[in-house]
Amino acid sequence: MELHQLRYFVAVAEERHFTRAAARLGVAQPSVSSQVRKMEAELGGPLFDRAPAGVGLTQAGEVLLPLARRVLDDLDDALSQVREVGALGRGRLAVGATPSLSTGLLPAALARFHRAHPGVAVSLFEEGSGGLVERLESGEVELALVILPLHQSRLRTRELASEELVLVTAADHPLAGRSGVTVEDLRNVALVMFREGYDLRTATFAACNQAGFDPVLVTEGGEMDGVLAMVGAGMGAAVVPSIVAATRPELRTIRFRPPSLRRTIGLARREDRAASRAATAFEAEVETLVRGGDWPGVAPAGLMVL
Repeated sequence: MELHQLRYFVAVAEERHFTRAAARLGVAQPSVSSQVRKMEAELGGPLFDRAPAGVGLTQAGEVLLPLARRVLDDLDDALSQVREVGALGRGRLAVGATPSLSTGLLPAALARFHRAHPGVAVSLFEEGSGGLVERLESGEVELALVILPLHQSRLRTRELASEELVLVTAADHPLAGRSGVTVEDLRNVALVMFREGYDLRTATFAACNQAGFDPVLVTEGGEMDGVLAMVGAGMGAAVVPSIVAATRPELRTIRFRPPSLRRTIGLARREDRAASRAATAFEAEVETLVRGGDWPGVAPAGLMVL
């Protein structure tokens, strides 16, 4: 039994006439009669009592009618919901971001996306780039804001911007009044350090080691909010992205003198999977934000669009 046969049957049952049912459906009357006869042959008995003045339902037809209506209603509802997902009126999207990008870039991008598509529910995963790679590969996350490069053949990445890393301190820190610092200036400065897995930890250690020393750590193992809180409490300084520093006006931001410390922000997704419409729309919002500089607060210093 085919869906169009059910539609023909319901139309005849409601119109009580084959010709009127055909006109309602916009098809030829012989086609309606033929399809109903096929249904009756398949079901093993008549569905209608035919008379010159019209038709009436047999007992079998009365049993079938509410069931046919339910099937067609469910189908119409399914098609409506699928079309609504396609039009981004509803749906789901799983997005990941590194902790630093979750603090600065992600909220602004999500706000733009939510205003445009309020019916799409977004699940967020905050983790280092390594952990996000695993979630992307498993399919748990469809799109992620990461720090590039990533050396994963199954992922497609796209550079968005190059961003400065800056030094943040409390207002009374010895370096707070400086207009700029070099990496060498950090040789004996107590640093508040992120936990293992943070790209910022790796970048800070690499810059200090390249300058010929190991950083002095007053504490380590913190998350982004904890590190910034400890800096604000005067425990030490920290190397953070300029996007994050722009959101904390109570801290002093000091730029590194050339050569500056930089990192590359990008988007990553699975190479072997087509992006959903929601993911494509979110990616467009991120790119518009980065390229247009439509930041909710002070634009971060040293951000260069790639």
